[in-house]
Amino acid sequence: MSWRLDHVQLAMPAGGEDACRAFWVDVLGMTEVEKPAGLAGRGGLWLRKGAVELHLGVAEPFAPATKAHPCFAVPGLDTLAEALEAAGHTVRWDSEIAGRRRFFTDDPFGNRVEFMAEA
Repeated sequence: MSWRLDHVQLAMPAGGEDACRAFWVDVLGMTEVEKPAGLAGRGGLWLRKGAVELHLGVAEPFAPATKAHPCFAVPGLDTLAEALEAAGHTVRWDSEIAGRRRFFTDDPFGNRVEFMAEA
C-alpha cells in the first residue's frame, strides 16, 4: 500500500472556532466537515477543500507554529493574496522555489501557513 497524507493538524486556543471559520471558511473557501461524535466535544474544527483536509485542534496551553507550517498548492495565487489582504491578513511574499511562486501568512492564532503556485 502506498502512503498518502490524510490530513494536517494545526493547534488553536480553546474558544477560537469563530475566528477559525472566519479565516479558513470565509476567506479561504474551505468547507467545515462534521467531526466524529467522539471528538466533537474537544473543540476545534475539521475543514476540507478538494483533496486537502485540515484539522484545527484545541491545545492548552496554546503556542502557535511560527516555523513549522503546511503549504497548500493553489490556483489563483494572486487572487488569494488579495482576498487575505482585504480581510486584514498580512501576506509575506518569498522567493520562488523551482519555478513556484509563494507567500506566507498567519492564521488568526499565529500559525504560519504557506501558499504556492506554478510561476
